[in-house]
Amino acid sequence: MGASASKARASRVPAPQPQPQEGLDLSRLPPELLLAVLSHVPPRELLRRCRFVCRGWRTLVDGQALWLLILARDHSAAGRALLSLVRSCLPPAGDARPCLLGRFCERRPIGRNLICNPCGQEGLRKWMVQHGGDGWVVEENRTTVPGAPSQTCFVTSFRWCRKKQVLDLEKEGLWPELLDSGKIEICVSDWWGARHDSGCKYRLFVKLLDANQTVLDKFSARPDPIEQWNNNICLQVTHVFSNIKTGIRFVSFEHLGQDTQIWAGHYGARVTNSSVIVRVSEP
Repeated sequence: MGASASKARASRVPAPQPQPQEGLDLSRLPPELLLAVLSHVPPRELLRRCRFVCRGWRTLVDGQALWLLILARDHSAAGRALLSLVRSCLPPAGDARPCLLGRFCERRPIGRNLICNPCGQEGLRKWMVQHGGDGWVVEENRTTVPGAPSQTCFVTSFRWCRKKQVLDLEKEGLWPELLDSGKIEICVSDWWGARHDSGCKYRLFVKLLDANQTVLDKFSARPDPIEQWNNNICLQVTHVFSNIKTGIRFVSFEHLGQDTQIWAGHYGARVTNSSVIVRVSEP
């Protein structure tokens, strides 16, 4: 009887828990191998997490070798051209500005539309606006616009309606040595049109600005008005800034429109799919 009770108590003794295995300490890797491992981590995680692991990791993330390794993985013609551009205008070694190449790899400003909310899919967010007549509204397109992220547009009224974005190129991930390299171009595009039963007028003004907002170059479009009964016509305006002057830091993009019938409501120019794209210049 006593032996049975002793066995029962023994059976209730919890089994020893297995000891957790020690995690892999990547910091023990040689720097070259650690660089190779970190180059597979998304840029956002490198900047927001890995950089704060320890002083050694911060040094790697703040340096240039890691980001050049990431850029070198793109073997396409565009990728090779981008790597060549970056190598030719690297920031000075030991530059006090942290993670310039990291922000460039995260933001990917080359070949990307820098205009936010180009089709009104977020209302008027990110635009500085001036309302004329009954003001700006967002509607669905009456004619399909090829390549647009959303088939919606901004619609103007019976007085001039204006809206504008000023793009800070350094905040977008570019740095002065690259901007002043003479090896980039800036491509501007805008779509505008009318509704079938109303004519409209449209204007576009684009300026390249230095750090003090001084105009370095500019482009404007003042096309003829679209007449009434126009089959919902939609037109594109394009321009390429090449041979860009040294000192560019901002791009100002502004367009405006109104109707020609002077009708209450929203019968004016319809604008959408605005874009400002920085590209590597053709050799």
